[in-house]
Amino acid sequence: MPAKRPAPLLQDSQLSLFDVTPEITPAEPGAPRSRRELWLGQHRVGYELKRARRRSIGFVVGPQGLRVSAPRWVPIDDIERALHHKGEWILRKLVEQRERQQRVQASRIEWLDGGRLPFFGDALTLVLAPAEREIVWDAAVRQLRLPLPLGASAEQIRDLTQAWLQARAREDFLPRCQRFAEALGVTMKGLRLSSAQTRWGSASADGSIRLNWRLIHFTPAIIDYVVAHELAHLREMNHSPAFWDTVRSVLPDFERSREALREESIVVQ
Repeated sequence: MPAKRPAPLLQDSQLSLFDVTPEITPAEPGAPRSRRELWLGQHRVGYELKRARRRSIGFVVGPQGLRVSAPRWVPIDDIERALHHKGEWILRKLVEQRERQQRVQASRIEWLDGGRLPFFGDALTLVLAPAEREIVWDAAVRQLRLPLPLGASAEQIRDLTQAWLQARAREDFLPRCQRFAEALGVTMKGLRLSSAQTRWGSASADGSIRLNWRLIHFTPAIIDYVVAHELAHLREMNHSPAFWDTVRSVLPDFERSREALREESIVVQ
């Protein structure tokens, strides 16, 4: 009789990420693809296999799970041998993706009376206050009082709150940029706020800086890191050792904030 497969160590809920949903569009038109699974140690891992015009086997672990691209002539046994060789890395990346998805879910904001969202790293509470004539920020109890009726829609609450957050972002980011620009000896020509879904900031050779307004959700130390990072690009338009030395010249322990930012998700609005 064939030997029984060992039971997976992860619970069912932990294995959900391993059930790969195929992409809608293949890597190249008409490329054959299939869903398969194999055991890596004691974990059954699903993966999507695409046959493509390439010379080697490639692995990608993303939100949809494990995807493998392989030349058409490579047999399945060789592909799975390569997967086993990379098994530790694959499992680690799958777990990281699952944890990231959990953070994204946790970052979703409920736009209602009593809803909470991060502001400079600490939670604030949304309060519908029909009697108010304007937005009131009560820092003592960390409440944002919105001049809206109790029956206000989620869209009304979101739009008013985001407008207030963006105004606070500009008020906070501009003096930070000016302070770091002076420290770095660079000239910032202008600051624009961004709503990008994948980037926290950018710098142009003409001296203009763009910062994601959602940085206002994070701690001042993280905001400082992004500001210093982008302004350092006005001296070094790369990520060379000289660039990181430039960042370190104004933020000696920038690595701590960089790692903290890598653990963050853009707050789902």
